[in-house]
Amino acid sequence: MGENETEHLVSMANDIAANLGFHADADERIADHLRRFWAPRMRNILMGYADDGGKGLSENLVAALDKLRD
Repeated sequence: MGENETEHLVSMANDIAANLGFHADADERIADHLRRFWAPRMRNILMGYADDGGKGLSENLVAALDKLRD
């Protein structure tokens, strides 16, 4: 996994979170999007990044990643 790939995934995930962030259940909608449209490998990279501090991840995205772990 390269740093550029991780940065790209973080950017894409934050964009998704921004687009869905106005919903009351934003964390659930973001998690659903990542579950349905992202490959497991992509989700795992993002969750690993979050586990390592997750610098730059939006609050809604962090909450969505917690939902994916359930």
